Amino acid sequence: MLLKTDKKIIKNFRLAIILGCFCTPVAFAEAIQCMPPSTSLKKVCSEEFNTQREKLDNLYLTASLVTDAPLRIIQDTQQIWQSRLQQCKSIDCYKQQFELRADDLNIFVSLNQSLTQHYLKFEHGTFAQPFTQLKVHQLTKDRIKIEGLSYRNPNNRLETQTIPFLAYTTPDQKTDILDNEHDCKYQFNYSKAILSVQTKQKGCERFAGIYRLYD
Repeated sequence: MLLKTDKKIIKNFRLAIILGCFCTPVAFAEAIQCMPPSTSLKKVCSEEFNTQREKLDNLYLTASLVTDAPLRIIQDTQQIWQSRLQQCKSIDCYKQQFELRADDLNIFVSLNQSLTQHYLKFEHGTFAQPFTQLKVHQLTKDRIKIEGLSYRNPNNRLETQTIPFLAYTTPDQKTDILDNEHDCKYQFNYSKAILSVQTKQKGCERFAGIYRLYD
């Protein structure tokens, strides 16, 4: 017959096993999957980038564990970033992309994401090209900030690698949106997990399209 102390030990042991099963996928998450070896990632998986990969692995794990943003947005933006990384043609480009992704992950770690809605642009069931994202922040009860980025070639100069989007509005006026960066007017139509963005202005089409909400 088992004593009470024995039963308690067995119970705790079983609990540890269960928790271990749940935690394992996150605990061993890697920012860049270098195994099995991939030709497209051969350069960044070399010893030359060990320090950068280790730093990013730690940030990726921390962000996955502590952020109050949907975990899937971290995973999908990581996939998008890795696709951009594969476009690099120089060492400086690789290093720059590591730094930019570290900045993104730090935002997930340090800033409250509970009042932010994350959207990624999709076409034909996959990420749209160029990669485009929008964030809708509830700053206060009466003020909303919408910011976004549309990505360009990572081999460009840093200041020309992205096209920004910035708008401010209110909860009562979330449909007619003016992008302050380029004076572009958009029509935002929200439908459950989908955001449709339309414009009639030429030169403003980059942010138009269908976006998927991450929640």
